[in-house]
Amino acid sequence: MAVAMASSCSKFGLYGNLRAMEKLSNSRASPFFCSFGLDPLQLSCINPKKSLSSSMTTIIPKASPSTAVEGGSSQETDVVPTPIVIIDQDSDEDATIVEITFGDRLGALLDTVNALTSLGLNVVKADVYLDTSGKHNKFAITKASTGRKVDDPELLEAIRLTIINNLLEYHPESSVQLAMGAAFGITPPKILLPYIATHIHVYDDGPEQSLLTIETADRPGLLVDLVKIITDINITVKSGEFDTEGLLAKAKFHVSYNGKALIKPLQQVLANSLRYYLRRPSTEEASF
Repeated sequence: MAVAMASSCSKFGLYGNLRAMEKLSNSRASPFFCSFGLDPLQLSCINPKKSLSSSMTTIIPKASPSTAVEGGSSQETDVVPTPIVIIDQDSDEDATIVEITFGDRLGALLDTVNALTSLGLNVVKADVYLDTSGKHNKFAITKASTGRKVDDPELLEAIRLTIINNLLEYHPESSVQLAMGAAFGITPPKILLPYIATHIHVYDDGPEQSLLTIETADRPGLLVDLVKIITDINITVKSGEFDTEGLLAKAKFHVSYNGKALIKPLQQVLANSLRYYLRRPSTEEASF
């Protein structure tokens, strides 16, 4: 997958490892947790119509009748696998783990590594494993400025959109499985997103935190917006996971209020706030 970038990965010593890593197999996927480590704060929402910032990767809509595979070969099939992007903040203390799956169609993803480095990130390790769902490409990344894992929701969303943009550019057939196809100028499937049901639940999860689960239609900027809504009502996001599965976004957040689990009335306020945002129309209805 590719977005042309001027930066080089040679300083990470990854090219040889990325080519060799495809030989690894028979490992199982571990659950991912996206630990933001946030106190309540103000976050700006990402406008789906604009790139995230001038320094971030440019969204380049591109479609082709053939399936381009990073590495120069082509592959055609009637069954398009579901693209999956996972951001894992829990399995490594020092790095953010990014995992990408698209059946067995992905190569070494050298252009994805270049695109990630253009966001001010270091790719410190790469790996591949196989299971029944396909080939999983995993990258351990850190912020170049600090050498630590990514804890900024806007940058995490930029990472997610960068990967999805690369999927759409080098694997245009993935647009039939991705909600981002329309946002990036490529026609998504005719399964309309409003028909994807939104589910929001808040559970007790011990005396110090509650568990918030969300399933909804994916869209650009969703991760940032969810965190903003939560923190705007002075609820702290302690940790979480974010999984993009084609048209569907799944999130789990461990949340607290003043270091304690949310009481029932506050759980209801949180659920109602998220439900209102996620179910509201994308355009304002006319007033008469």
